[in-house]
Amino acid sequence: MRCHVYYTLEGALIAVLPDMKKKIALLILILFVLPTSAIWMVGGILASPTYTTMGALPADLVGQDIQISSKSGTVLKGWWLPKDGPGTIVLMHGVHSNRRSMLERARFLSIEGYSVLLFDFQAHGESRGRHITFGYLESLDAASAVDFVRQKKLSDKVGIIGVSMGGAASLLATPPLSVQAMVLESVYPTIEEAVTDRLTNSMGAWAGIITPLLTIQLKPRIGVGVEQLRPIDAARKVYAPKLFIFGTSDTHTKLDESLRLVASSAEPKESWAISGAGHVDLYEYAKDEYKTRILSFFNKYLRIS
Repeated sequence: MRCHVYYTLEGALIAVLPDMKKKIALLILILFVLPTSAIWMVGGILASPTYTTMGALPADLVGQDIQISSKSGTVLKGWWLPKDGPGTIVLMHGVHSNRRSMLERARFLSIEGYSVLLFDFQAHGESRGRHITFGYLESLDAASAVDFVRQKKLSDKVGIIGVSMGGAASLLATPPLSVQAMVLESVYPTIEEAVTDRLTNSMGAWAGIITPLLTIQLKPRIGVGVEQLRPIDAARKVYAPKLFIFGTSDTHTKLDESLRLVASSAEPKESWAISGAGHVDLYEYAKDEYKTRILSFFNKYLRIS
């Protein structure tokens, strides 16, 4: 009788085991493989190039199409608006954007007599690239753009306006950019915080636990580690005058993060916290005051003899 029971249970176990293995395999697939694959796909989407045809330079702006051979390995496409004025301003757009987002800034700066360079970062607009690197390769583009305007020799005074990723690229440049003034808008202090902020905005506070699953992709996907995407560290070694601008209601780069970036930066530095502004075009949000503050800052450092 015992032998009968033993063999009956053994047979039942053998019969059930394949189903258990299938269920375990399905559970692993649901809990681990599918989410990991989905997160890998999200990382690929975020780093994918965002190409856009720019068309012609708007008729009210006097300038020309240009190409810049960048140290990042690509050819940057842009617009060059030369003026016989006090200096040159290089405009650097944000992630998943292009030079057209900087046109309004170019207009008022050009009216004030500044030469202006607008260009598309690698993997943006009309500039080719394998993938977006969130400031790393873009920092080489920033350096190449500054070299371009210096070779024009219209003035030895150069300033930049860098928005979000454009500001990060400006700070991450090694050696520091050879400029006399920097306006840095809505710049993230570390890539980990930038990713966490965007995840929690989209999915809630719990989503911050996914951050390592995205940031760990940086090295194999784009060849850059998190330690190379820390503008807060780079800002300690940038001694050009800096004006940090950020919104008090920005949830992509939170107020405490912006304040920490300012506090960590080398002197001379100034800051302007725009009340109520989120992660938006700060020129459009506070147009009149923006013009006044930016011109005052550039006139202070670029019009001096």
